[in-house]
Amino acid sequence: MNKLRRQSVTAEDDIADEGRLGELGYKQELRRDWGLIHNFGVSFSIISVITGITTLFQYGLTTGGPAVMTVGWIIVSFFTFFIALAMAEITSAHPTAGGPYFWAAMLAPNNYLAAFFSWVTGWFNFVGQFAVTTGIVFGCANLIATLATVKSGFVPTPGKIIGIHAAILVSMGLVNTFGVRYLRYLNNTSIVLHSLGIASFAIAVVAAAPTHQSAKDVFAHFNDATGDPGWGERASPAYVACIGILFSQYTLTGFDASAHLSEETHNASRSAPYGVLMSVGVSALFGFFLILCLLFSIQDFDATVGSQYLQPVLQILLDIFGENGAIALFTLIIVCVWHCGLFSITSNSRMFFSFSRDRGIPHFFHHVDKRFKSPIRTIWLAVLLAFLLALPSLGSSVAFAAATSIATIGLYISYGIPIMIGLIWHKNFVKGPFNLGVLSRPIAAVACLWIGFITIVFCLPSLNPVTSQTVNYSCVAVGIVGIFAMGSWFLWAHKWFTGPIRQIEAEALGIDIDTPGALEQLEMEKEKIGAAAYANGAH
Repeated sequence: MNKLRRQSVTAEDDIADEGRLGELGYKQELRRDWGLIHNFGVSFSIISVITGITTLFQYGLTTGGPAVMTVGWIIVSFFTFFIALAMAEITSAHPTAGGPYFWAAMLAPNNYLAAFFSWVTGWFNFVGQFAVTTGIVFGCANLIATLATVKSGFVPTPGKIIGIHAAILVSMGLVNTFGVRYLRYLNNTSIVLHSLGIASFAIAVVAAAPTHQSAKDVFAHFNDATGDPGWGERASPAYVACIGILFSQYTLTGFDASAHLSEETHNASRSAPYGVLMSVGVSALFGFFLILCLLFSIQDFDATVGSQYLQPVLQILLDIFGENGAIALFTLIIVCVWHCGLFSITSNSRMFFSFSRDRGIPHFFHHVDKRFKSPIRTIWLAVLLAFLLALPSLGSSVAFAAATSIATIGLYISYGIPIMIGLIWHKNFVKGPFNLGVLSRPIAAVACLWIGFITIVFCLPSLNPVTSQTVNYSCVAVGIVGIFAMGSWFLWAHKWFTGPIRQIEAEALGIDIDTPGALEQLEMEKEKIGAAAYANGAH
């Protein structure tokens, strides 16, 4: 009886969800079978504190050290939650797979600005999406290559790591393509791994450590190994602290996945915003606990930073558990990182699918496989782009840090634009079930200021002296995206990109949106209908 009642409630929610999606102009194309926990789980898996913390632990130890890693995590978590609150409120009002670029269009004051903001936001989100996947999967490849050196004569080279990177991407693409029915079960596994698994891991590390660092060493030890001299000497310790928070901010990235999965989530207007908030809040707590356990368990700080494996987390495990224990626990980390990358591609593909549906990228990618109910073409587009972005690592030692910066900046700019629009033109913002009330605009203002701050900071150089090998290419990459988005808009995109397409409206008028010139025809038909209605009213 209870099962039947739950099925009835779910069916009613799905009807309401499809109705709301229809109001936003779209028909239900993707399989809607995710619940709140699944929606939360995807964002939680993509944030994956074990992924960001492990892959950037060396960066954290050398760019500010434990003091910046711990205090910085608290500060970053605090301000990131403001962004999550602002995004959750918008997600509740507009639960579609498009996410930020759709929000930007809906909140803008007129059609021209709607199309313009949607285009710019869409491209920053597009690049940020595959950049974050690149960072995750390339980090996973490095972890595998590093682990392989522990008991073998394997010598990692840029070429070998790219090969591992490609193999991991293909495995994730295949699971997303043929295993779409099983993604929610893998999602359940991922939630368990990232919660109980990582909590057990952290407790085991701190409990088994022969000695522990003092609280002063963990919360007050500032380390500047950003060059000779370091940026602390050349500029100031504050500069090092600012660039050092990339460790925390990159980790707490990707929670827009809950919005991108909203067209596949039951009761999306409530579940998706709660998915955003829960993923950030739980990740902030788990992440801080994990950082503390690792930092307190360091046996020799200098030896850990200067580890022959160039991977301090692996060195901590080796010092505590020996080779066999370290290999087992590091394998657990790699499995978690793989799940993180898997669901990052899931999120990428949904955003790309939606952006293609609205003609932001070629319409060829607006395709759902009839058998699997999955956007297969955009899955493999995400795989290809994540592979291509990693290729600069063949010639640059800072390519990985650049990828993480691009991902962080690109995604947060795409989060910030619709939040800023809602702040400025707040009268256009029709709230959904999740409503911040009078706190809406103050929270949005704080979120925008923080995004502006990190956008500037993460474009600054992190190593001294600045050479072709150490320059922060993220400013160049983000600049290229910005110039392309702006330039393409004014040169040609403004002529045909109208923002999110009202798919159902077009079909009701007998217009095939796949036909060249169809969107212009839709606008003309709408104008004719409006003119006819006005004339009838006048009579």
